[in-house]
Amino acid sequence: MGKNEVSCDCAAIHQDILKYVRDEIVPDSDLTSMSKLFKIFGDGTRIRIMSALNCHEMCVCDIAVLLDMTKSAVSHQLKVLRDNNLVKFQKKGKHAYYSLADDHVREILDVALEHINE
Repeated sequence: MGKNEVSCDCAAIHQDILKYVRDEIVPDSDLTSMSKLFKIFGDGTRIRIMSALNCHEMCVCDIAVLLDMTKSAVSHQLKVLRDNNLVKFQKKGKHAYYSLADDHVREILDVALEHINE
């Protein structure tokens, strides 16, 4: 083992810490849902779409032009985002205008940006 590696070969188990963490840790089902959410955020195209929608609501055509993508590709990604409650849309005449689903999505984007810029 190198001098920078850490190991724990102690025989002492900290029962108080284990009990506390077992009582407080997020349930596995919620962790699975969180993992799915982060996978959705892990796609560059979807992040670009959400970043654009963080600025202003937009229709599919405008998003496609902004991101230099086809309307079909944008629509596909918006469906994924919609299905996971990250974006919503409202009809105005013949067009559907997309926006972030709620302030939680905006906060996730803002905190992520703040974190990478520290």
